[in-house]
Amino acid sequence: MFVALRFLIPLLIVLTILYVGVSIYSRWVRRGKLIAHWEKKGMTGDRDAFVQRGLRKYDGSFRKKLILGIYIVPLSLIAILIYVTNFM
Repeated sequence: MFVALRFLIPLLIVLTILYVGVSIYSRWVRRGKLIAHWEKKGMTGDRDAFVQRGLRKYDGSFRKKLILGIYIVPLSLIAILIYVTNFM
C-alpha cells in the first residue's frame, strides 16, 4: 500500500501541473477565438464584455469538463492494471 502511495503522490502532482497548464492554454485559445470572431464580424460595442460573456459560457461547457480526463484516464488505467495483475 505504501509503495502505491509513493507512486501515486508524485503522479497526482504531475497530473495537477498538467491540468493547470492545459486549462490555462485552453482558456487562452478560447479567448483568442472570441477576439477573432469579434474582429471578423466587425461587431460594435464593448469587446471585453463580449469576451467575458464567452469565457463564462466556456467555463460551464462540456469541453471544459473534458479536461478532467487528465486525471480520470491515467488513474483508471492504473486501477485496472492493479486489478488485472492481482485478481486475474
